[in-house]
Amino acid sequence: MIEADVQQVQSGLTDYLRRVAAGETVVIHDHGHPVAELRAVAQRALTPRPIGLAKGTFDVPDDFNEPLPADVLDAFEGRGP
Repeated sequence: MIEADVQQVQSGLTDYLRRVAAGETVVIHDHGHPVAELRAVAQRALTPRPIGLAKGTFDVPDDFNEPLPADVLDAFEGRGP
């Protein structure tokens, strides 16, 4: 694991990205406090999920596209009791 300050990462971003792609992890510090972790994206995240994985596990109700009832809509928008 590599630890670097924000300014170091800004000035050497290409180098840090190259190292991350090679498998290293970079913990980025701001004023001495860790604020972020830079690591490679997992391969599985790049593969699209197949369509229809949940087929047959639930039924979409006929009124799915209908407007919400007023009390539910008010709750979503922070109005009401």
